[in-house]
Amino acid sequence: MTTTTIDGQELKRLAEAGLKWLRMNQQIVNAYNVFPVPDGDTGTNMVLTMQSAYDEIGQSLEKSAGKMAQALAHGALMGARGNSGVILSQIWRGFARAVDDQEVIGVECLIKALSTARDTAYKGVVRPVEGTILTVTKDIALAAKTAYEEAEKLGKTINIVEMFERIVKAADESVQRTPELLPVLKQAGVVDSGGKGLFFIFEGMLRYLHGESLEAAAVYHPIPITHFDEHVMDMVEDGQDYEVVLDFVPTRALQWDDFYAQLEQFGTSIQIGEGEGMYRVHIHVPAEKRYHPIDYAISLGQVTKVVIENLQTQMNESKPEGNNLHKFIQNHIEEGQIGVIAISPGAGISRVYSSLGAAAVVNGGQTMNPSTQEILEAIEELPTDKVIILPNNKNIIMTAQSTKSLSQKKIAVIPSRSVPQGLAAMLHWNPEGDYEEIIEEMTSSLKAVRTCEITNATRSVEMNGVPVKEGQLIGLVDGELLVSSTNLQDCCLQTLKAAQAEDYELITLFYGAGLPKEEAENIAAVIREAFPNQEVELQEGGQPHYPFIISVE
Repeated sequence: MTTTTIDGQELKRLAEAGLKWLRMNQQIVNAYNVFPVPDGDTGTNMVLTMQSAYDEIGQSLEKSAGKMAQALAHGALMGARGNSGVILSQIWRGFARAVDDQEVIGVECLIKALSTARDTAYKGVVRPVEGTILTVTKDIALAAKTAYEEAEKLGKTINIVEMFERIVKAADESVQRTPELLPVLKQAGVVDSGGKGLFFIFEGMLRYLHGESLEAAAVYHPIPITHFDEHVMDMVEDGQDYEVVLDFVPTRALQWDDFYAQLEQFGTSIQIGEGEGMYRVHIHVPAEKRYHPIDYAISLGQVTKVVIENLQTQMNESKPEGNNLHKFIQNHIEEGQIGVIAISPGAGISRVYSSLGAAAVVNGGQTMNPSTQEILEAIEELPTDKVIILPNNKNIIMTAQSTKSLSQKKIAVIPSRSVPQGLAAMLHWNPEGDYEEIIEEMTSSLKAVRTCEITNATRSVEMNGVPVKEGQLIGLVDGELLVSSTNLQDCCLQTLKAAQAEDYELITLFYGAGLPKEEAENIAAVIREAFPNQEVELQEGGQPHYPFIISVE
Protein backbone atom coordinates (compact mmCIF):
# COMPACT_ATOMS: atom_id res chain seq x y z
CA MET A 1 0.00 0.00 0.00
CA THR A 2 1.11 3.54 -0.68
CA THR A 3 0.63 6.00 2.15
CA THR A 4 -1.87 7.94 0.04
CA THR A 5 -4.38 5.36 -1.21
CA ILE A 6 -6.10 2.10 -0.28
CA ASP A 7 -7.03 -0.40 -2.99
CA GLY A 8 -9.36 -3.39 -2.69
CA GLN A 9 -6.75 -5.82 -1.41
CA GLU A 10 -5.46 -3.35 1.13
CA LEU A 11 -9.01 -2.71 2.34
CA LYS A 12 -9.37 -6.45 2.81
CA ARG A 13 -6.20 -6.55 4.91
CA LEU A 14 -7.38 -3.60 6.99
CA ALA A 15 -10.71 -5.32 7.64
CA GLU A 16 -8.90 -8.50 8.65
CA ALA A 17 -6.70 -6.54 11.04
CA GLY A 18 -9.72 -4.83 12.58
CA LEU A 19 -11.41 -8.20 13.03
CA LYS A 20 -8.35 -9.83 14.61
CA TRP A 21 -7.80 -7.01 17.08
CA LEU A 22 -11.47 -6.83 18.01
CA ARG A 23 -11.48 -10.58 18.59
CA MET A 24 -8.40 -10.37 20.79
CA ASN A 25 -10.20 -7.75 22.91
CA GLN A 26 -13.64 -9.32 22.63
CA GLN A 27 -14.05 -10.12 26.32
CA ILE A 28 -12.97 -6.63 27.34
CA VAL A 29 -15.83 -5.24 25.24
CA ASN A 30 -18.23 -7.83 26.67
CA ALA A 31 -17.31 -6.76 30.20
CA TYR A 32 -18.56 -3.20 29.59
CA ASN A 33 -22.18 -4.18 30.13
CA VAL A 34 -24.33 -1.55 31.80
CA PHE A 35 -26.49 -3.98 33.73
CA PRO A 36 -24.84 -6.76 35.75
CA VAL A 37 -26.76 -9.47 33.88
CA PRO A 38 -25.41 -12.26 31.65
CA ASP A 39 -26.08 -10.57 28.33
CA GLY A 40 -22.80 -8.67 28.00
CA ASP A 41 -22.27 -9.95 24.49
CA THR A 42 -21.56 -6.74 22.56
CA GLY A 43 -18.00 -7.86 21.84
CA THR A 44 -19.18 -11.26 20.68
CA ASN A 45 -21.88 -9.75 18.45
CA MET A 46 -19.44 -7.31 16.87
CA VAL A 47 -16.86 -10.06 16.29
CA LEU A 48 -19.43 -12.32 14.62
CA THR A 49 -20.64 -9.41 12.49
CA MET A 50 -17.09 -8.55 11.41
CA GLN A 51 -16.33 -12.23 10.82
CA SER A 52 -19.30 -12.47 8.47
CA ALA A 53 -18.14 -9.31 6.70
CA TYR A 54 -14.64 -10.69 6.26
CA ASP A 55 -15.89 -14.12 5.17
CA GLU A 56 -17.56 -12.37 2.25
CA ILE A 57 -14.23 -10.98 1.01
CA GLY A 58 -11.61 -13.31 2.48
CA GLN A 59 -10.95 -15.17 -0.80
CA SER A 60 -11.58 -12.22 -3.10
CA LEU A 61 -8.88 -11.02 -5.51
CA GLU A 62 -10.83 -7.85 -6.28
CA LYS A 63 -8.61 -4.81 -6.79
CA SER A 64 -11.37 -2.20 -6.74
CA ALA A 65 -11.81 -0.63 -3.32
CA GLY A 66 -15.43 0.24 -4.09
CA LYS A 67 -16.42 -3.31 -5.04
CA MET A 68 -14.54 -4.73 -2.06
CA ALA A 69 -16.34 -2.30 0.28
CA GLN A 70 -19.73 -3.32 -1.15
CA ALA A 71 -19.00 -7.00 -0.52
CA LEU A 72 -17.75 -6.21 2.98
CA ALA A 73 -20.92 -4.27 3.78
CA HIS A 74 -23.15 -7.07 2.45
CA GLY A 75 -21.37 -9.65 4.60
CA ALA A 76 -21.72 -7.42 7.66
CA LEU A 77 -25.45 -6.97 7.06
CA MET A 78 -26.14 -10.68 6.66
CA GLY A 79 -24.11 -11.57 9.75
CA ALA A 80 -25.26 -8.66 11.93
CA ARG A 81 -26.16 -9.73 15.48
CA GLY A 82 -27.52 -7.57 18.25
CA ASN A 83 -27.92 -3.79 18.19
CA SER A 84 -24.17 -3.25 18.10
CA GLY A 85 -23.77 -5.60 15.14
CA VAL A 86 -26.58 -3.98 13.19
CA ILE A 87 -25.15 -0.49 13.76
CA LEU A 88 -21.71 -1.76 12.74
CA SER A 89 -23.21 -3.14 9.53
CA GLN A 90 -24.79 0.26 8.87
CA ILE A 91 -21.41 1.93 9.36
CA TRP A 92 -19.95 -0.36 6.69
CA ARG A 93 -22.97 0.23 4.46
CA GLY A 94 -22.45 4.00 4.57
CA PHE A 95 -18.73 3.59 4.03
CA ALA A 96 -19.35 1.40 0.96
CA ARG A 97 -21.92 3.81 -0.45
CA ALA A 98 -19.38 6.64 -0.43
CA VAL A 99 -16.64 4.66 -2.20
CA ASP A 100 -18.92 2.70 -4.53
CA ASP A 101 -17.25 3.68 -7.82
CA GLN A 102 -13.71 4.20 -6.53
CA GLU A 103 -10.81 2.01 -7.59
CA VAL A 104 -8.76 3.33 -4.70
CA ILE A 105 -9.57 5.28 -1.54
CA GLY A 106 -7.56 8.42 -1.00
CA VAL A 107 -7.53 10.65 2.06
CA GLU A 108 -10.38 12.88 0.83
CA CYS A 109 -12.43 9.85 -0.15
CA LEU A 110 -11.80 8.31 3.29
CA ILE A 111 -13.11 11.48 4.97
CA LYS A 112 -16.25 11.35 2.82
CA ALA A 113 -16.70 7.63 3.56
CA LEU A 114 -16.48 8.17 7.33
CA SER A 115 -19.02 11.01 7.13
CA THR A 116 -21.44 8.89 5.10
CA ALA A 117 -20.90 5.99 7.53
CA ARG A 118 -21.85 8.32 10.39
CA ASP A 119 -24.99 9.55 8.61
CA THR A 120 -26.11 6.04 7.66
CA ALA A 121 -25.60 4.74 11.19
CA TYR A 122 -27.63 7.58 12.72
CA LYS A 123 -30.46 7.15 10.20
CA GLY A 124 -30.60 3.43 10.96
CA VAL A 125 -31.60 4.09 14.58
CA VAL A 126 -35.13 5.30 15.29
CA ARG A 127 -34.13 7.26 18.38
CA PRO A 128 -30.37 7.93 18.30
CA VAL A 129 -28.78 8.17 21.74
CA GLU A 130 -25.53 10.03 22.38
CA GLY A 131 -22.84 8.38 24.47
CA THR A 132 -22.98 5.27 22.29
CA ILE A 133 -21.22 3.84 19.25
CA LEU A 134 -23.07 6.50 17.23
CA THR A 135 -21.24 9.27 19.08
CA VAL A 136 -17.90 7.56 18.48
CA THR A 137 -18.72 7.30 14.77
CA LYS A 138 -19.53 11.01 14.69
CA ASP A 139 -16.34 11.98 16.52
CA ILE A 140 -14.23 9.82 14.21
CA ALA A 141 -15.69 11.51 11.12
CA LEU A 142 -15.13 14.97 12.62
CA ALA A 143 -11.54 14.15 13.59
CA ALA A 144 -10.72 12.99 10.06
CA LYS A 145 -12.15 16.15 8.51
CA THR A 146 -10.42 18.39 11.07
CA ALA A 147 -7.05 16.69 10.55
CA TYR A 148 -7.28 17.26 6.81
CA GLU A 149 -8.29 20.91 7.16
CA GLU A 150 -5.53 21.63 9.68
CA ALA A 151 -2.92 20.12 7.37
CA GLU A 152 -4.31 22.07 4.42
CA LYS A 153 -4.05 25.38 6.30
CA LEU A 154 -0.38 24.64 7.01
CA GLY A 155 0.23 23.80 3.36
CA LYS A 156 0.95 20.17 4.23
CA THR A 157 -0.52 16.87 3.18
CA ILE A 158 -1.73 14.14 5.49
CA ASN A 159 -1.31 10.51 4.51
CA ILE A 160 -3.42 7.44 5.25
CA VAL A 161 -1.36 6.32 8.24
CA GLU A 162 -1.46 9.78 9.83
CA MET A 163 -5.19 9.89 9.23
CA PHE A 164 -5.71 6.59 11.01
CA GLU A 165 -3.61 7.85 13.91
CA ARG A 166 -5.99 10.79 14.31
CA ILE A 167 -9.04 8.53 13.93
CA VAL A 168 -7.89 6.11 16.63
CA LYS A 169 -7.01 8.94 19.01
CA ALA A 170 -10.44 10.50 18.48
CA ALA A 171 -12.18 7.15 18.97
CA ASP A 172 -10.34 6.55 22.25
CA GLU A 173 -11.18 10.01 23.57
CA SER A 174 -14.79 9.69 22.45
CA VAL A 175 -15.21 6.35 24.25
CA GLN A 176 -13.82 7.85 27.46
CA ARG A 177 -16.40 10.65 27.24
CA THR A 178 -19.41 8.37 26.80
CA PRO A 179 -20.24 8.20 30.55
CA GLU A 180 -20.58 12.00 30.58
CA LEU A 181 -23.15 11.83 27.78
CA LEU A 182 -25.12 8.81 28.96
CA PRO A 183 -25.87 8.86 32.72
CA VAL A 184 -26.60 5.12 32.91
CA LEU A 185 -22.98 4.44 31.90
CA LYS A 186 -21.71 6.73 34.63
CA GLN A 187 -23.98 5.07 37.18
CA ALA A 188 -22.68 1.64 36.17
CA GLY A 189 -19.06 2.81 36.08
CA VAL A 190 -18.42 1.69 32.48
CA VAL A 191 -17.86 3.18 29.04
CA ASP A 192 -20.03 2.31 26.05
CA SER A 193 -19.25 -1.20 24.88
CA GLY A 194 -20.19 -0.69 21.23
CA GLY A 195 -18.02 2.40 21.02
CA LYS A 196 -15.16 0.50 22.61
CA GLY A 197 -15.58 -2.26 20.03
CA LEU A 198 -15.42 0.26 17.18
CA PHE A 199 -12.27 1.72 18.74
CA PHE A 200 -10.63 -1.72 18.72
CA ILE A 201 -11.51 -2.22 15.05
CA PHE A 202 -9.78 1.01 14.03
CA GLU A 203 -6.91 0.43 16.45
CA GLY A 204 -6.36 -2.97 14.83
CA MET A 205 -6.18 -1.31 11.43
CA LEU A 206 -3.65 1.18 12.74
CA ARG A 207 -1.56 -1.56 14.32
CA TYR A 208 -1.46 -3.28 10.94
CA LEU A 209 -0.36 -0.04 9.25
CA HIS A 210 2.38 0.33 11.87
CA GLY A 211 3.44 -3.29 11.44
CA GLU A 212 2.56 -4.13 15.05
CA SER A 213 1.37 -7.48 16.40
CA LEU A 214 -2.33 -8.34 16.37
CA GLU A 215 -1.89 -11.45 18.50
CA ALA A 216 -1.80 -9.99 22.04
CA ALA A 217 -4.15 -7.57 23.73
CA ALA A 218 -2.74 -4.10 24.31
CA VAL A 219 -4.08 -3.70 27.84
CA TYR A 220 -2.71 -6.30 30.22
CA HIS A 221 -5.56 -6.42 32.69
CA PRO A 222 -7.72 -9.39 33.62
CA ILE A 223 -11.43 -9.47 32.87
CA PRO A 224 -14.06 -10.62 35.41
CA ILE A 225 -14.27 -14.41 35.44
CA THR A 226 -18.04 -14.07 34.98
CA HIS A 227 -17.35 -12.66 31.49
CA PHE A 228 -14.75 -15.32 30.69
CA ASP A 229 -15.29 -17.37 27.51
CA GLU A 230 -13.60 -20.72 28.07
CA HIS A 231 -13.87 -21.79 24.42
CA VAL A 232 -12.74 -19.24 21.84
CA MET A 233 -13.58 -21.51 18.93
CA ASP A 234 -13.09 -18.94 16.19
CA MET A 235 -9.40 -18.52 17.03
CA VAL A 236 -7.87 -21.87 15.97
CA GLU A 237 -4.51 -21.01 14.42
CA ASP A 238 -2.30 -23.33 12.43
CA GLY A 239 -0.06 -25.29 14.78
CA GLN A 240 -2.11 -24.46 17.87
CA ASP A 241 -3.52 -27.93 18.55
CA TYR A 242 -4.65 -27.71 22.17
CA GLU A 243 -6.77 -25.42 24.33
CA VAL A 244 -5.63 -25.11 27.94
CA VAL A 245 -7.83 -23.54 30.63
CA LEU A 246 -6.49 -23.45 34.18
CA ASP A 247 -7.32 -21.82 37.51
CA PHE A 248 -4.62 -20.81 39.97
CA VAL A 249 -4.15 -18.72 43.09
CA PRO A 250 -0.88 -16.73 42.98
CA THR A 251 1.26 -16.52 46.08
CA ARG A 252 2.70 -13.15 45.05
CA ALA A 253 1.56 -10.14 43.05
CA LEU A 254 1.63 -10.68 39.30
CA GLN A 255 3.58 -8.36 37.03
CA TRP A 256 1.20 -8.16 34.09
CA ASP A 257 3.65 -7.30 31.31
CA ASP A 258 5.97 -10.13 32.31
CA PHE A 259 3.05 -12.52 32.84
CA TYR A 260 1.61 -11.93 29.37
CA ALA A 261 5.04 -11.95 27.76
CA GLN A 262 5.74 -15.38 29.19
CA LEU A 263 2.36 -16.76 28.10
CA GLU A 264 3.02 -15.42 24.60
CA GLN A 265 6.05 -17.69 24.45
CA PHE A 266 3.67 -20.66 24.78
CA GLY A 267 0.77 -19.81 22.50
CA THR A 268 -1.97 -17.43 21.35
CA SER A 269 -5.65 -16.52 22.03
CA ILE A 270 -4.68 -15.58 25.57
CA GLN A 271 -7.41 -14.58 28.01
CA ILE A 272 -7.09 -13.99 31.72
CA GLY A 273 -10.01 -13.75 34.14
CA GLU A 274 -9.91 -12.68 37.77
CA GLY A 275 -12.29 -13.18 40.69
CA GLU A 276 -11.87 -13.34 44.47
CA GLY A 277 -8.12 -13.84 44.36
CA MET A 278 -8.25 -16.59 41.74
CA TYR A 279 -7.05 -16.25 38.15
CA ARG A 280 -8.25 -18.21 35.12
CA VAL A 281 -6.02 -18.54 32.07
CA HIS A 282 -7.12 -19.55 28.57
CA ILE A 283 -4.53 -20.22 25.87
CA HIS A 284 -4.12 -22.11 22.58
CA VAL A 285 -0.80 -23.99 22.33
CA PRO A 286 0.97 -26.51 20.07
CA ALA A 287 0.97 -30.13 21.25
CA GLU A 288 4.54 -30.02 22.54
CA LYS A 289 3.77 -27.01 24.77
CA ARG A 290 0.43 -28.06 26.23
CA TYR A 291 1.91 -28.53 29.71
CA HIS A 292 4.04 -25.37 29.69
CA PRO A 293 1.29 -22.98 30.94
CA ILE A 294 0.55 -25.40 33.79
CA ASP A 295 4.19 -25.56 34.86
CA TYR A 296 4.40 -21.78 34.67
CA ALA A 297 1.26 -21.30 36.80
CA ILE A 298 2.65 -23.74 39.40
CA SER A 299 5.76 -21.55 39.65
CA LEU A 300 3.51 -18.60 40.52
CA GLY A 301 1.15 -20.22 43.01
CA GLN A 302 -1.31 -23.05 43.55
CA VAL A 303 -3.10 -24.56 40.54
CA THR A 304 -6.65 -25.63 41.45
CA LYS A 305 -8.12 -26.76 38.12
CA VAL A 306 -6.84 -27.72 34.67
CA VAL A 307 -8.70 -28.58 31.44
CA ILE A 308 -6.82 -29.58 28.27
CA GLU A 309 -8.80 -30.20 25.08
CA ASN A 310 -7.86 -30.99 21.49
CA LEU A 311 -8.95 -28.02 19.38
CA GLN A 312 -9.42 -29.95 16.18
CA THR A 313 -11.75 -32.37 17.96
CA GLN A 314 -13.72 -29.44 19.37
CA MET A 315 -14.00 -27.82 15.95
CA ASN A 316 -15.21 -31.04 14.32
CA GLU A 317 -17.78 -31.61 17.05
CA SER A 318 -19.00 -28.03 16.85
CA LYS A 319 -19.73 -28.08 13.12
CA PRO A 320 -23.47 -28.12 12.46
CA GLU A 321 -25.03 -31.01 10.64
CA GLY A 322 -27.41 -29.62 8.08
CA ASN A 323 -29.44 -26.50 8.71
CA ASN A 324 -29.76 -26.01 12.44
CA LEU A 325 -29.99 -22.24 12.35
CA HIS A 326 -33.66 -22.40 13.21
CA LYS A 327 -36.17 -25.00 14.24
CA PHE A 328 -39.43 -25.17 12.34
CA ILE A 329 -42.55 -26.01 14.29
CA GLN A 330 -45.13 -28.31 12.74
CA ASN A 331 -47.77 -25.65 12.33
CA HIS A 332 -48.71 -25.40 8.68
CA ILE A 333 -49.15 -21.91 7.34
CA GLU A 334 -50.70 -21.59 3.92
CA GLU A 335 -50.14 -19.00 1.25
CA GLY A 336 -52.01 -15.82 2.09
CA GLN A 337 -52.14 -16.51 5.82
CA ILE A 338 -50.13 -14.63 8.46
CA GLY A 339 -47.10 -16.56 9.69
CA VAL A 340 -45.37 -15.74 12.96
CA ILE A 341 -41.66 -16.26 13.61
CA ALA A 342 -40.69 -16.16 17.28
CA ILE A 343 -37.21 -15.88 18.79
CA SER A 344 -36.93 -18.26 21.74
CA PRO A 345 -34.14 -18.80 24.30
CA GLY A 346 -35.17 -22.31 25.40
CA ALA A 347 -36.81 -25.55 24.25
CA GLY A 348 -39.69 -25.28 26.71
CA ILE A 349 -40.53 -21.76 25.60
CA SER A 350 -40.32 -22.91 21.97
CA ARG A 351 -42.94 -25.57 22.71
CA VAL A 352 -45.26 -22.93 24.17
CA TYR A 353 -44.90 -20.83 21.02
CA SER A 354 -45.65 -23.95 19.00
CA SER A 355 -48.83 -24.58 20.98
CA LEU A 356 -49.92 -21.01 20.26
CA GLY A 357 -49.41 -21.46 16.51
CA ALA A 358 -45.99 -19.97 15.72
CA ALA A 359 -44.91 -21.10 12.24
CA ALA A 360 -41.19 -21.05 13.05
CA VAL A 361 -38.87 -20.52 15.98
CA VAL A 362 -35.38 -19.10 15.71
CA ASN A 363 -33.07 -19.96 18.58
CA GLY A 364 -31.87 -16.86 20.36
CA GLY A 365 -31.96 -14.70 23.47
CA GLN A 366 -29.54 -13.41 26.08
CA THR A 367 -25.92 -14.08 25.07
CA MET A 368 -27.06 -15.81 21.84
CA ASN A 369 -28.46 -13.20 19.48
CA PRO A 370 -29.37 -14.62 16.06
CA SER A 371 -27.99 -13.05 12.89
CA THR A 372 -29.90 -11.30 10.13
CA GLN A 373 -29.18 -14.31 7.90
CA GLU A 374 -30.70 -16.77 10.37
CA ILE A 375 -33.92 -14.81 10.70
CA LEU A 376 -34.06 -14.19 6.96
CA GLU A 377 -33.80 -17.92 6.19
CA ALA A 378 -36.79 -18.58 8.44
CA ILE A 379 -38.75 -15.86 6.64
CA GLU A 380 -37.97 -17.14 3.16
CA GLU A 381 -38.89 -20.75 3.95
CA LEU A 382 -42.42 -19.87 5.02
CA PRO A 383 -44.95 -20.41 2.20
CA THR A 384 -46.67 -17.09 2.89
CA ASP A 385 -45.71 -13.52 2.05
CA LYS A 386 -47.23 -12.11 5.26
CA VAL A 387 -44.79 -12.49 8.14
CA ILE A 388 -44.71 -11.18 11.70
CA ILE A 389 -41.54 -11.44 13.81
CA LEU A 390 -41.46 -11.51 17.62
CA PRO A 391 -37.85 -10.68 18.67
CA ASN A 392 -38.60 -11.12 22.41
CA ASN A 393 -35.35 -9.38 23.36
CA LYS A 394 -34.38 -5.71 23.15
CA ASN A 395 -31.08 -6.60 21.53
CA ILE A 396 -32.71 -8.54 18.68
CA ILE A 397 -35.29 -5.97 17.53
CA MET A 398 -32.88 -4.10 15.23
CA THR A 399 -31.64 -7.35 13.69
CA ALA A 400 -35.22 -8.40 12.95
CA GLN A 401 -35.93 -4.98 11.44
CA SER A 402 -32.93 -5.29 9.11
CA THR A 403 -34.54 -8.25 7.32
CA LYS A 404 -37.19 -5.98 5.80
CA SER A 405 -34.84 -4.63 3.14
CA LEU A 406 -33.68 -8.12 2.19
CA SER A 407 -37.00 -9.80 1.38
CA GLN A 408 -39.85 -9.23 -1.06
CA LYS A 409 -42.32 -10.37 1.59
CA LYS A 410 -44.34 -8.17 3.90
CA ILE A 411 -42.52 -8.21 7.23
CA ALA A 412 -43.70 -6.63 10.46
CA VAL A 413 -41.61 -6.63 13.63
CA ILE A 414 -43.57 -6.48 16.87
CA PRO A 415 -41.12 -4.79 19.31
CA SER A 416 -41.43 -7.41 22.04
CA ARG A 417 -38.56 -6.99 24.50
CA SER A 418 -39.15 -10.19 26.47
CA VAL A 419 -40.60 -13.70 26.20
CA PRO A 420 -43.73 -12.77 28.21
CA GLN A 421 -44.42 -9.85 25.87
CA GLY A 422 -44.06 -12.12 22.85
CA LEU A 423 -46.42 -14.70 24.31
CA ALA A 424 -48.97 -12.00 25.11
CA ALA A 425 -48.77 -10.85 21.50
CA MET A 426 -49.27 -14.41 20.20
CA LEU A 427 -52.68 -14.54 21.91
CA HIS A 428 -53.86 -11.86 19.46
CA TRP A 429 -52.59 -13.63 16.32
CA ASN A 430 -55.10 -14.82 13.79
CA PRO A 431 -53.70 -16.43 10.62
CA GLU A 432 -56.79 -15.42 8.63
CA GLY A 433 -57.09 -11.91 10.08
CA ASP A 434 -56.42 -8.55 8.48
CA TYR A 435 -52.63 -8.12 8.43
CA GLU A 436 -52.53 -4.50 9.58
CA GLU A 437 -55.17 -5.02 12.26
CA ILE A 438 -53.37 -8.06 13.66
CA ILE A 439 -50.10 -6.11 13.80
CA GLU A 440 -51.83 -3.29 15.71
CA GLU A 441 -53.50 -5.68 18.17
CA MET A 442 -50.30 -7.65 18.81
CA THR A 443 -48.33 -4.44 19.36
CA SER A 444 -50.93 -3.03 21.75
CA SER A 445 -50.91 -6.23 23.80
CA LEU A 446 -47.29 -5.66 24.86
CA LYS A 447 -48.45 -3.14 27.45
CA ALA A 448 -50.71 -5.66 29.19
CA VAL A 449 -47.93 -7.81 30.62
CA ARG A 450 -45.05 -7.28 33.04
CA THR A 451 -41.80 -9.22 32.80
CA CYS A 452 -39.80 -10.36 35.81
CA GLU A 453 -36.37 -11.93 35.32
CA ILE A 454 -34.23 -13.65 37.93
CA THR A 455 -30.53 -14.14 37.27
CA ASN A 456 -27.07 -13.85 38.86
CA ALA A 457 -25.15 -10.58 38.93
CA THR A 458 -22.06 -10.67 36.72
CA ARG A 459 -20.32 -7.91 38.69
CA SER A 460 -20.64 -5.76 41.79
CA VAL A 461 -22.48 -2.49 41.31
CA GLU A 462 -25.12 -0.24 42.84
CA MET A 463 -28.06 0.64 40.61
CA ASN A 464 -31.39 2.29 41.42
CA GLY A 465 -30.24 2.36 45.05
CA VAL A 466 -29.88 -1.44 45.09
CA PRO A 467 -26.39 -2.66 46.11
CA VAL A 468 -25.40 -5.79 44.22
CA LYS A 469 -22.45 -8.10 44.73
CA GLU A 470 -21.04 -10.25 41.95
CA GLY A 471 -22.71 -13.66 41.99
CA GLN A 472 -25.78 -12.52 43.93
CA LEU A 473 -29.25 -13.22 42.65
CA ILE A 474 -30.94 -10.17 41.19
CA GLY A 475 -34.50 -9.45 40.09
CA LEU A 476 -35.43 -7.22 37.16
CA VAL A 477 -38.90 -5.87 36.40
CA ASP A 478 -39.40 -4.81 32.80
CA GLY A 479 -35.63 -4.57 32.46
CA GLU A 480 -35.08 -2.46 35.59
CA LEU A 481 -32.94 -3.89 38.38
CA LEU A 482 -34.97 -3.65 41.59
CA VAL A 483 -33.98 -6.58 43.82
CA SER A 484 -30.86 -8.34 45.06
CA SER A 485 -30.85 -11.42 47.26
CA THR A 486 -28.83 -14.47 48.27
CA ASN A 487 -31.85 -16.80 48.09
CA LEU A 488 -33.73 -17.77 44.92
CA GLN A 489 -37.13 -18.10 46.59
CA ASP A 490 -36.74 -14.76 48.35
CA CYS A 491 -35.56 -13.09 45.14
CA CYS A 492 -38.66 -14.33 43.27
CA LEU A 493 -41.03 -13.10 45.97
CA GLN A 494 -39.39 -9.69 46.27
CA THR A 495 -39.36 -9.23 42.51
CA LEU A 496 -43.03 -10.13 42.18
CA LYS A 497 -43.87 -7.66 44.93
CA ALA A 498 -41.83 -5.00 43.13
CA ALA A 499 -43.87 -5.79 40.00
CA GLN A 500 -47.08 -5.35 42.04
CA ALA A 501 -48.17 -8.83 40.99
CA GLU A 502 -51.04 -8.69 43.48
CA ASP A 503 -52.81 -6.28 41.09
CA TYR A 504 -52.77 -8.81 38.24
CA GLU A 505 -54.55 -12.11 37.59
CA LEU A 506 -51.98 -14.59 36.27
CA ILE A 507 -48.37 -15.35 37.20
CA THR A 508 -46.55 -17.74 34.87
CA LEU A 509 -43.13 -19.05 35.91
CA PHE A 510 -40.77 -20.35 33.20
CA TYR A 511 -37.96 -22.19 34.94
CA GLY A 512 -34.57 -22.31 33.28
CA ALA A 513 -32.07 -24.95 32.29
CA GLY A 514 -30.14 -26.22 35.28
CA LEU A 515 -32.89 -25.56 37.81
CA PRO A 516 -34.34 -28.89 39.04
CA LYS A 517 -38.06 -29.25 38.40
CA GLU A 518 -38.67 -30.17 42.03
CA GLU A 519 -37.04 -26.95 43.26
CA ALA A 520 -39.05 -24.94 40.73
CA GLU A 521 -42.27 -26.62 41.94
CA ASN A 522 -41.42 -25.83 45.57
CA ILE A 523 -40.86 -22.16 44.73
CA ALA A 524 -44.10 -22.07 42.73
CA ALA A 525 -45.94 -23.44 45.79
CA VAL A 526 -44.50 -20.68 47.98
CA ILE A 527 -45.55 -18.06 45.44
CA ARG A 528 -49.10 -19.47 45.41
CA GLU A 529 -49.24 -19.00 49.19
CA ALA A 530 -47.88 -15.47 48.93
CA PHE A 531 -50.31 -14.53 46.15
CA PRO A 532 -53.51 -16.45 46.96
CA ASN A 533 -55.71 -14.33 44.72
CA GLN A 534 -53.63 -14.94 41.60
CA GLU A 535 -53.45 -18.00 39.40
CA VAL A 536 -49.88 -19.32 39.37
CA GLU A 537 -48.66 -21.58 36.57
CA LEU A 538 -45.29 -23.31 36.22
CA GLN A 539 -43.80 -24.07 32.79
CA GLU A 540 -40.47 -25.50 31.69
CA GLY A 541 -38.62 -22.71 29.88
CA GLY A 542 -35.21 -24.24 29.30
CA GLN A 543 -33.54 -20.83 28.99
CA PRO A 544 -29.88 -20.52 30.05
CA HIS A 545 -28.56 -18.06 32.67
CA TYR A 546 -32.01 -17.17 34.06
CA PRO A 547 -33.48 -19.52 36.72
CA PHE A 548 -36.83 -17.85 36.15
CA ILE A 549 -38.51 -15.70 33.54
CA ILE A 550 -41.86 -14.66 34.96
CA SER A 551 -44.91 -13.31 33.17
CA VAL A 552 -47.35 -11.18 35.17
CA GLU A 553 -50.61 -10.36 33.40
